[in-house]
Amino acid sequence: MSAAAPLPDAHLFTHDAMNTTFSLRFRGVDAVTAQGMARECCDHLDYLESRLSRFVEGSDVARINRLHAGQTLYLSEACHRCLLLAMDAYRITGGLFDVTLGSHIEHQKAGGAGPPPAIAGRLTIHPDVAAVTCETPGRELDLGGIGKGFALDQLRLVLTEWGAPDALLAAGGSSLLAFGPTVWPVDLTGELDSARVWLTNQALSASGTAIQGSHIVHPGGAQAMPAGPCRRVWVIAPSAALAEVWSTALMLVDPAQIAAGLAGQTELTGVYTERDGRVTRVAPR
Repeated sequence: MSAAAPLPDAHLFTHDAMNTTFSLRFRGVDAVTAQGMARECCDHLDYLESRLSRFVEGSDVARINRLHAGQTLYLSEACHRCLLLAMDAYRITGGLFDVTLGSHIEHQKAGGAGPPPAIAGRLTIHPDVAAVTCETPGRELDLGGIGKGFALDQLRLVLTEWGAPDALLAAGGSSLLAFGPTVWPVDLTGELDSARVWLTNQALSASGTAIQGSHIVHPGGAQAMPAGPCRRVWVIAPSAALAEVWSTALMLVDPAQIAAGLAGQTELTGVYTERDGRVTRVAPR
């Protein structure tokens, strides 16, 4: 878990969307302005959920998952941008982060009885037009964590237009985004100890098995999972979407190889793991 330590002069608002509770903390504004900012943020979260959630009938993602071979679907700009981020995430993680494994995730969440569905199908996300074409059916999108991280990054843009000076935004206990001059204290909690980090103009994401169980699927199948995976991984990055991508991908890496595998990822300013109940910083050294 990740938990922001309370600051007494911050205005706090919460809103349920995308299967979690978002919290919005604002500093440096009066109560009326804070309420107006929160209202617009909540409206935007509802809009993003209506486009990005595969569980919302009529959303872009739900409609993509029903495409037949040869069909093309035109998308909202928000969904298109999120899918382009997911494509880039697949590339930078060497294929570990894959948003097209929705049916496998559901199979694993349900207990994994019987063999998982075969990985098949191909979707083409057009880079210059907000559209997706189903080349062959079989892929099922689940934006999951990157969707929540994308939502936090979008709220930052909304608040920038308001001229908001200082905020800490969170999607449940798994993703946080801070911007402005405040240095926000955040506690990373393991079974046996915890570590405090300080966020300023940064995002932090946590992935693990403690809350949702074994819900993270390796694209290479169960046999490709590391023998002793981390129980939790936390990543600090410039954007919430990027932090979500890497915290998920690193759950699929042998813990002994995490530091070496991140040698070229200079955007990541902190990576922490929990294996034996203790929180350990593994990168950068």
